[in-house]
Amino acid sequence: MTAPAIERTASAVASAAPTESAIGIQDLTVRYGSVTALEGLTLEVARGETVALLGPSGSGKSTALKAVAGFLRPASGRITLAGRDVTYEPPNKRGIGVVVQNYALFPHMRVADNVAFGLRARRVSRAEVGRRVTEALDMVGMAGYARRYPRELSGGQQQRVAIARALAIRPPVLLLDEPLSALDATLRADLLGELQRLRGELPDVAIMYVTHDQTEALALADRIAVMRDARLVDLDATDRLYRRPPSEFTASFLGAANLLDARVLADCTAADDAVRVAVGGLTVAADPTGAFAEGARALLVARPHTLAVTEVDRADTLPARLVATQWRGADYRLTCVLEGDGEREIRIDVTDLAAVPALGERLGVALPAEPCVLVPAGAGG
Repeated sequence: MTAPAIERTASAVASAAPTESAIGIQDLTVRYGSVTALEGLTLEVARGETVALLGPSGSGKSTALKAVAGFLRPASGRITLAGRDVTYEPPNKRGIGVVVQNYALFPHMRVADNVAFGLRARRVSRAEVGRRVTEALDMVGMAGYARRYPRELSGGQQQRVAIARALAIRPPVLLLDEPLSALDATLRADLLGELQRLRGELPDVAIMYVTHDQTEALALADRIAVMRDARLVDLDATDRLYRRPPSEFTASFLGAANLLDARVLADCTAADDAVRVAVGGLTVAADPTGAFAEGARALLVARPHTLAVTEVDRADTLPARLVATQWRGADYRLTCVLEGDGEREIRIDVTDLAAVPALGERLGVALPAEPCVLVPAGAGG
């Protein structure tokens, strides 16, 4: 996994809110009976911005989207669209485009009628309906399928029609709830590319994109909101959140980083270029994400593709034992247990193995030349 090539302007969580809000969520809480599905979420999405809600199942991300869409009534908090309070308005009064993971097309309607459904409900003229249906189907590459029924389409084609239906009403806000999760890997990659292209064609539309897939979030989002256990954990510009995750949970979930126990050797702050830390038997430089006191326990963030396998007796490596090997076509994923680190497992992705080590074999793990990011132990976890 590599970070997006486009650099985005970074900002701290407290100051990350955009200046012109298309979607405003203030202290939003949603409950199902005695179960709190979303707790105190505050988030804004600017006109033309894409914000991904990223997290595991049950983290509250889909609940947040459904509340914005009007499908769920919040227990408390406030939702605004372009400054207008819509907290208790029904979905059909909000003017939002919504795409869900199971397509939700009407099986008895042809593609063109599915796309036209929202327009007819808004009593748009017949001539205008025809123009907008054609425009929306062109936008998603489905112009030649207007007369077909959903059952005559592949899963990827059905999802394109669902997106066209959402776009046909020309919404200022587009909500996408796991739109690619029901597709196979090839279709998912194809449609992800289509969504990237659509973003460029919709410069004024605010998009809230719910996913548990970090690849989708990294490819599409200007900012990522990481969620866990019904709460917002971290929020920042996509590139910064990937390169400098502020918490243990975000580091492990966004990029599947290894987290190595470290001891800080001198006081430091986030403004410092580097601080010396002890990791295993090594002393290395680390990039602090916050203030650390001398002697503090912390975690060194090392992504699998940045680590290398070497001879076990080198002085600049961490000794480890191989416990699993997985060939993944383009590379090998090696799972090792570090010696003297509480049997902590780490993952290493390598592409240039002369020979695959045997299970149980001892080997050396080399850290990257550039300082790894240092996060507080247990923060956000």
